[in-house]
Amino acid sequence: MKRILIDTNVYVAFKRNDSLVLDVLQHAEYIGLSMVVFGELLCGFKGGKRELKNKEELDQFLDSPRVNLLQLDEETAEYYSKIYWDLKNKGKPIPSNDIWIAANAMKQGLAVFTFDNHFSYIDGLMLHDMSLRRKQL
Repeated sequence: MKRILIDTNVYVAFKRNDSLVLDVLQHAEYIGLSMVVFGELLCGFKGGKRELKNKEELDQFLDSPRVNLLQLDEETAEYYSKIYWDLKNKGKPIPSNDIWIAANAMKQGLAVFTFDNHFSYIDGLMLHDMSLRRKQL
């Protein structure tokens, strides 16, 4: 997949030099980062001893011309509400932040690159193929 939206756990794996993640990111034409993921990362940084360094590294990541910080808007909220009710009707709730991330990806036509399997419960959401990763675990 050449156009992806990365989840928080993928950014963390990237910072830990995960070879699979590095390979995917190097070959992606477009990397979306949801404002929700941005917020989750800042929360994680706040609780650590390297807050300023982590923020600087995130800013450097965002400076790449292939990386785009995606805002939330009314259309994204419409996707959110549809995903929420579809999951509720299926009896498959997932964390609300992940619904926002999925809504952002669907609005932008991006595949979600994540290690969280619950994204697969969302009808119509494109996911980056993680079959290689599953075989390694």
